[in-house]
Amino acid sequence: MAATYDFPSDLLAGQEDLHQVRAELLALLKRLPWSVEPLDGFSDDRGWRQVERPASPGWTADEQAEVEKLRQRERELAVFVTCHRFWAEVAPPDTVDARANLKHAHGSPTTNPS
Repeated sequence: MAATYDFPSDLLAGQEDLHQVRAELLALLKRLPWSVEPLDGFSDDRGWRQVERPASPGWTADEQAEVEKLRQRERELAVFVTCHRFWAEVAPPDTVDARANLKHAHGSPTTNPS
């Protein structure tokens, strides 16, 4: 039988914010050029697979600032979630299960048995 956990609302909100920030960062990084600094393109077919990259104009100062802002927010939220007071209430053998449940808690509605 799977255990259920009564996560505090601030921990649930922190985890949801962490998911959101990570999704925003991933989307931004996918849109940006492959290199932060301007670099020439290259092609290398000497390895076990061919690697090709077009020339990269690099990231603008605004793009670099946006990435740094999102990474800083991601770090803050990760620390908040992992160091939350709730984890002191969870028995050590159940910590991994509880953490996995928290990561997926946003996808399922909470139910209160009557």
